[in-house]
Amino acid sequence: MAARAIVVVFSSLILALVAGGASAQLSTGFYSHSCPDMLTAVRSALHPAIARERRVGASILRLFFHDCFVQGCDASLLLDDAPGFQGEKNATPNKNSARGFEVIDAVKAAVEKACPGIVSCADVLAAAAEESVVFLGGPSWEVKMGRRDSTTASFNGANNDIPPPTSGLANLTSLFAAKGLSQKDMVALSGAHTIGLARCTNFRDHIYNDTDIDAGFAKSRQSDCPRATGSGDNNLAPLDLQTPTVFENAYYKNLVQKRALLHSDQELFNGGAADAQVREYVGSQDTFFRDFVAGMIKMGDVAPLTGSNGQIRKNCRRIS
Repeated sequence: MAARAIVVVFSSLILALVAGGASAQLSTGFYSHSCPDMLTAVRSALHPAIARERRVGASILRLFFHDCFVQGCDASLLLDDAPGFQGEKNATPNKNSARGFEVIDAVKAAVEKACPGIVSCADVLAAAAEESVVFLGGPSWEVKMGRRDSTTASFNGANNDIPPPTSGLANLTSLFAAKGLSQKDMVALSGAHTIGLARCTNFRDHIYNDTDIDAGFAKSRQSDCPRATGSGDNNLAPLDLQTPTVFENAYYKNLVQKRALLHSDQELFNGGAADAQVREYVGSQDTFFRDFVAGMIKMGDVAPLTGSNGQIRKNCRRIS
């Protein structure tokens, strides 16, 4: 009986190690010996790119979100389509929308120069996302490293797993929960929309058909986004009307004023379960920053490839 108990305990321990092994292998000091100058190399290529076009910081952060939501944080989004291989770049959430790939190429090249064949594209993207937030005035955190790069991509996953701008609160909550992220994480991570721009095709319905929007704000957005589908689809507007290149809590202030650009954003403050959290962030930028960092670290742990799984790509666009 005692022997049986030992076997059961041992089996449970193995299962626990397998379940928690992927994220457990990520660590903030992963490259401390093999590539101690990694972050210096990342900054050397990334900072000048954001200085030239501050929108790039938002674009890089968005790449990290879209990567982690499909197959986990494995750089699958960075893979180009090729004969016999369908990537994720032309899926609906990314086509004519995801950008910044050339910047990631430059960052990866700088890292390769410092430490050839050591650092994955997945870790380069994770580090670049954090550096982008900091460069634009947001909080900093120690990024856990040790991810490896996928040899696969999921076009269908990109179409189904990334929250669309038409999402309601329940759908947003469900899609984030599928990645192990709570509603609190979702509301905090949505604050990434305090920087960046969106295309007319993604906010047209909200500014013409929704009622939970300030009338004056809707009219101002309509001037650059015609009602007819196919007309001005790629015209851009700031997600945060006041400061689209500064990472702070103005996004949540816009929600309270019914001035969210996207339907999915306004859903966070629309008489539902997230209202109190939005008000909390309006009152305390420090609280928003704290919760955003916690959410980013948690999202960075979503299904990474570690150990001998995956590979280290030299060129982020192609399987090695």
